[in-house]
Amino acid sequence: MHSPKAECGSIEERHIVVDAANTIIDLRRIGKAFAKRSGEPLPVLQDINISLREGEILGLLGRSGCGKSTLLRIAGGLVRPTTGEVIYRGAPLAGPAEGIAVVFQTFALFPWLTVLENVEVGLDALGLPHDRAGQRAQQAIDLIGLDGFQSAYPRELSGGMRQRVGFARAIAIQPEVLLMDEPFSALDILTAETLRTDFLDLWIERQLPTKAVLMVTHNIEEAVLMCDQLVILSSNPARVAAKIPVALPRPRNRLDEEFGNIVDKVYSVITARAIASIGAFRQVREGLAQPLPRASVNRMSGLVAVLAAPPYDGRAELDTLASSLSLEVNDLFPIVEGLHIMEFAELKDGAVKLTAAGNVFAHSDTEERKRLFREHLLRFVPLAVHICRILQEREGGRAPRARFEVELEDHLNRREAERTLRAATAWGRYAELFDYNDKTGSFSIILHRR
Repeated sequence: MHSPKAECGSIEERHIVVDAANTIIDLRRIGKAFAKRSGEPLPVLQDINISLREGEILGLLGRSGCGKSTLLRIAGGLVRPTTGEVIYRGAPLAGPAEGIAVVFQTFALFPWLTVLENVEVGLDALGLPHDRAGQRAQQAIDLIGLDGFQSAYPRELSGGMRQRVGFARAIAIQPEVLLMDEPFSALDILTAETLRTDFLDLWIERQLPTKAVLMVTHNIEEAVLMCDQLVILSSNPARVAAKIPVALPRPRNRLDEEFGNIVDKVYSVITARAIASIGAFRQVREGLAQPLPRASVNRMSGLVAVLAAPPYDGRAELDTLASSLSLEVNDLFPIVEGLHIMEFAELKDGAVKLTAAGNVFAHSDTEERKRLFREHLLRFVPLAVHICRILQEREGGRAPRARFEVELEDHLNRREAERTLRAATAWGRYAELFDYNDKTGSFSIILHRR
């Protein structure tokens, strides 16, 4: 997506003026629920109101699994909301509409088609004559920086080039609205940075046919770098937790103080919402429905060791920690959240601080760490206690995994229930409270520990 007009860093600064009356997509009171095993609804989105306006890149942020991608698909007419409505250009949106294109996280290319043919696929629904479709596809290929690769097959391309094909396919239909679902997350850091910068070059120079962009991302710095407004979603169910404008001129510098201030603010909001969610779920069925993060004991132990050592000496800002460890928020936050749930660390105001128990854990040997982890697991993770209690009550000390999945799916969606039970299983095994046999799908009590 290299622009012939200007090299990166020489682009003139431009403030985007957003006309409040010039709304392209309006999400009104959007709610979405999926069915539990019992058939009862389980809400994942609730009362969400968002407007996307001309000249705007709007970013959706929130913890993994909170419903960002579902909301994006609703905005594009790919998924119907349970409640509320999507207004596109003043009319209700009842399904996929001309003028809206999507770039997904995965490349979604047809391996048996060339680059040109893959881009032309997106034009089939428009019913363009073959020569006109070919011309439109070639223009998109040139714009996106793929000229010379028209006859190449996806297997011949790098990940970054394959994602450029995805962008070209979306741009070829000349959409008013571009919906992007974590479009750079499957790429390595350098490739993502190049593709991100090239896209912004085209956007700033007004070379794209697109008038507005709605983007899902879990990368906070990426969001502040690209977006004019950030919408942060809470979870279980997702609601709008905050709307943060990013009134910085482009191109933006990550080292600017105001850039850092906005990053810190986003971390603080996400942290506050996570703490509130943990507190709320501890009140549901005595905490049995508390979602557990995707955090291994090894990664939690490693982070405790990092926090306990200089230069942090027990406390670190999350953005500083993420940068020094080369972790994105989606990778760092589950680990920190796991430590908070286990009360080895405390999340507060966008920072993480080791508790007294966390400091002891950091300086203990393997057996002492296991003992301390076991004690905290039984004190602060009711699901682990529940599994142990059921196993003790059962003859033979065994119980099927499905028995606990059904309980969790009364309060969590299937994905979160699976993740929670997987975390509880790994943590319980490490603590030597119970074992799990994947072949039989069953838990068993470890008697010598009980």
